[in-house]
Amino acid sequence: MTARRVNFGKIAAGGLVVTGLVAGALMYWLQVYAFYQPVAFGPGETEIRLTPIGSDQPELIVAENVEGIDADSSPLRFRACFTTPLSLAMLSETYVIYEKPEPLNGPSWFGCYKADEVGHALETGEALAFLAEENINPGVDRVVAVFPDGRAFAWHQLNGEAEGTP
Repeated sequence: MTARRVNFGKIAAGGLVVTGLVAGALMYWLQVYAFYQPVAFGPGETEIRLTPIGSDQPELIVAENVEGIDADSSPLRFRACFTTPLSLAMLSETYVIYEKPEPLNGPSWFGCYKADEVGHALETGEALAFLAEENINPGVDRVVAVFPDGRAFAWHQLNGEAEGTP
């Protein structure tokens, strides 16, 4: 009869691999799903606002079919999609244009918000970006991009104050 020898090295290596896979899956889930929550929009809740030219007080605009997400874990996780009947001409004559809009990627499961599409439209001039609310969190602005057909997208991005630039 031969005694079976246990190879503890293989067991330890296998345990490390399994632990690494579980930790990786957990980190992915935490980044993409865990902290996001739907945002309630409407009177007395989150509202879509833009900052008028010559003022620093954002005002409510007409926004329909609004859906959004946010997370308490970071002030940069806010994303929203909506439509507005307001024309680009009226918006650009009334509200502050945002100089350097950079739409941030959202989670892939939030299907209405596509940062690539919005960013490309802003670069080509198809869409315009407006200052929704300056310093909605310290060093973070809410930005809204509007397309000619009324589709609109909102996100938070760092402003010069947070980035250490004037």
